[in-house]
Amino acid sequence: MLYPLKFKPIYKERIWGGRKIETAFGKQLPAGEKIGESWELSGVDGDISVVANGQLKGNNLQELTEIYMGDLVGDKVFERYGEEFPLLIKLIDADDNLSIQVHPDDELAAERHQSFGKTEMWYVVGHEAGAQLYLGFNQPVDRAKYLKYLNAGRLAELLTAYKVEDGDSYFIPAGTIHAIGKGLLIAEIQQTSDITYRVFDWNRVDPKTGKGRELHTELALDAIEYKSRSDYKTVAAPQVNAPVTLEKCPYFQTSSLIISGEAVRDYAALDSFVIYICLEGQLEMAYDGGTETIAKGETVLVPAELNEIVLRGSGKLLEVYIP
Repeated sequence: MLYPLKFKPIYKERIWGGRKIETAFGKQLPAGEKIGESWELSGVDGDISVVANGQLKGNNLQELTEIYMGDLVGDKVFERYGEEFPLLIKLIDADDNLSIQVHPDDELAAERHQSFGKTEMWYVVGHEAGAQLYLGFNQPVDRAKYLKYLNAGRLAELLTAYKVEDGDSYFIPAGTIHAIGKGLLIAEIQQTSDITYRVFDWNRVDPKTGKGRELHTELALDAIEYKSRSDYKTVAAPQVNAPVTLEKCPYFQTSSLIISGEAVRDYAALDSFVIYICLEGQLEMAYDGGTETIAKGETVLVPAELNEIVLRGSGKLLEVYIP
């Protein structure tokens, strides 16, 4: 029988990264490196997560999906995605601004890269005073206007800047131009894709190369959704021992879940795996066959064959599955 699975984080050094993933979550980062991302759960080719607990320790996520199929991910999920795990979970430390960028949708990504597109969401775990992020255009924009501002180094003037608070969440459909600003610690849920079109990098120079990073101006032109919209931010009042939906789209459903005491989560009708990302506290997870713990900074994959989880203790989780 399967059980709640933990995985070894995959750390990514980034020009804009820092050390907050270590100080905020207690993870032991590689010494001296600016770590921008911790890939907590990944099926991306070349970066497949490896199990860190229990009898399946040392096996990777792709191997488990090949062997356990619907028992691990859910029958409908397996029919839809096959052996490719459909979600990528990250913790992001923006010690500096990330580039202004865009991700292709499924159709364009399949045509160009034989890949899924990249729709994602952000949950703000921590922020420095004045931190902000950029999402979508703040005025009507067409391709010509976009290129005019881009070529003048003024692209940020066209983007909507959001002042953030801890607990804010934002939905970023594929095609949305965006950037995470300096001073943000974010949990990211996204489609399994590592395709990013970087369009402006704040005239930054990589100290390792002495050059600016590659830009993808032409590739981005057909990927950008030029229409402006105002529904990126999700506002939801938290509840204790009950999930509060933050985002539901064809690719994932994410809820916040504050636990105090005990809460029973019944997944019998879900036909999907469930991912827990622990943002605060420590909880015991009881299931038919045993118990597992989840503490701040940990991510746990609950296989689809487990119909019920009892959460005990005090903590705050993000709960993610395929709707």
